[in-house]
Amino acid sequence: MGTGIRIMLSKTCEYAIRAMIYIAQQSKNGSRVNVKEIASNIDSPELFIGKILQGLSKKGLLQSLPGRYGGFYINEAEAKTSLADIVIAIDGDKIFKGCGVGLGYCSEKKPCPIHADYKRARNALYKIYKEATLWQFRESISKGEIRLKRE
Repeated sequence: MGTGIRIMLSKTCEYAIRAMIYIAQQSKNGSRVNVKEIASNIDSPELFIGKILQGLSKKGLLQSLPGRYGGFYINEAEAKTSLADIVIAIDGDKIFKGCGVGLGYCSEKKPCPIHADYKRARNALYKIYKEATLWQFRESISKGEIRLKRE
């Protein structure tokens, strides 16, 4: 296991992000990707990733076509989706707006013990996820510059 800070995204959210990046890369030439291929390329259980992607499709973050020649794909507009949009669709915005020690309410007037530092870190994290779009990863995956599988 690697060292460093572990961002607290749910397993569902981690799979969703990796799947969406993979689908965006595969969709750049109009291709559709089936669940089996997605699961294989991101190390995800097929049934689990299928449910996740159906949910994201219903929220308008990707397209799905049923049938033998169907599958998932991301059009040009959806390729502009940020990783923050995916996180919020799956886990909500707590990681970007919540309290660092889990209080139900934390603010400038009623701060938790780590409010100021946590707020800065939280805002920096949001900026990273908001500026990262599916579009920007399309070529990186093809060139092998980034990976989506655990090792």
